[in-house]
Amino acid sequence: MSTISGESADQPPLTSGDSGEGSDLTRGTLATEKAPAWKVLSWAMWDWGTQPFQTVITTFVFSVYLTSPSFGDETSTSLSLSLATLIAGAFIALLAPVLGQGSDRSGRRMFNLRWQTTLLAAISASLWFVQPDPSFLVLGLVLLGLGNVVAEIANVNYYSAIDQVSTPASVGKVSGLGWGMGYIGGIAILLLIVALRGVDFDSDDVRFAMLLCGAWTVVFTIPIFLALRDRPNPPKVARQSIGEAYKSLFRSLKRIYRSSPNTIRFLIASALFRDGLAGVFTFGAVLARGTFGFTFGDVIIFGIVANVSAGVSTMVFGLLDDRVGPKKVIMISLIALVVLGSAIFVLHDGGKPVFWACGLAMTLFVGPAQSASRSFLARIIPAGKAGEIFGMYATTGRAVSFLAPGAFGGAILIGTFFVGQGEAQYFGILGIVLVLLIGLMAMMRVKEEGHAFD
Repeated sequence: MSTISGESADQPPLTSGDSGEGSDLTRGTLATEKAPAWKVLSWAMWDWGTQPFQTVITTFVFSVYLTSPSFGDETSTSLSLSLATLIAGAFIALLAPVLGQGSDRSGRRMFNLRWQTTLLAAISASLWFVQPDPSFLVLGLVLLGLGNVVAEIANVNYYSAIDQVSTPASVGKVSGLGWGMGYIGGIAILLLIVALRGVDFDSDDVRFAMLLCGAWTVVFTIPIFLALRDRPNPPKVARQSIGEAYKSLFRSLKRIYRSSPNTIRFLIASALFRDGLAGVFTFGAVLARGTFGFTFGDVIIFGIVANVSAGVSTMVFGLLDDRVGPKKVIMISLIALVVLGSAIFVLHDGGKPVFWACGLAMTLFVGPAQSASRSFLARIIPAGKAGEIFGMYATTGRAVSFLAPGAFGGAILIGTFFVGQGEAQYFGILGIVLVLLIGLMAMMRVKEEGHAFD
């Protein structure tokens, strides 16, 4: 196996990673010895602790609140949300690889993850200031976009830390556990919100939920920072300017392309289908409320049931990942999502029962596709490059992040020519399906055998 280090004089030999205490790394970034169960669970608890931003804020509560009549008509607010998501994606694409590379160079992965997690909690709580009035729409969109940027950058360091808690034989199960814990955490906080405020949400209930999300993230991410540490004496490296960091990034991309074109194909394919998966999360609850007539209470109940289904299926598919390989899990999931998303569009006149049946079925496959994508990449990363490669993973995803929001908004605009502006929202699902289908076709060309940089 040839490594990146053998192809450039400015790269030191890759003999070990920055995985922290006690990892014995060979061939790639994953450890060869099984981590203690408590350490694996502590790593997975970060998914549990940060899930409120995805479940409560991005998917089932705040985004729905922000596209409600309190802020304008649903078509214009949905288009505004898609634009804000697009702008946030552009910032992530620019920042993720150089910040991930910086974590690799400095050996301060967990330090960076700690402050990023704290900032995410603060942003979540600050959404309390968004009052139900059109004049607060911009503030809500800015804070939501900023939270998305911080969450994605934090994910780069969190994903990289999988090398401390998994081996090549267990990475699918560990990745599935993390995603599953996230979904279960989503259930837990939604149930807590319902217990404290009921299901008939008003604006005060939404804003209170934002404070709860911030506190939840602070409390439940503590275990990972107790269990996983940076190396005691990280190497002293020269600071890089932003320009130098991007030059280094482009050199790495060239080396990867020369030594493993299949890795580039995977990064491109995963970027496409992950953007479609993000679209399912971002716009699914918006469609439920605007097109299918769900009340806030309906959305909360749907979110609870959906997270139960998604959590269990992701953990089960994680076991399948280690047996049959992540590519098969990804392909099965994408095919199912394209079929079910198309069914929602065709059968939308059926109302709530259609979304309950097809939307709930879709939740069975979103998590497995995301988890298998993470484990696919974790299997092929060379030692000492986890942050940089997962940074590229985030960047390639965000480089096309205009696709899902753009396709969602574009499909709605096209729909206005057929059914009028007030009734066109359901066309947005076709845009998401199209992105998933393109990602599925690209994934067909990716080979699962071998390691990156072979």
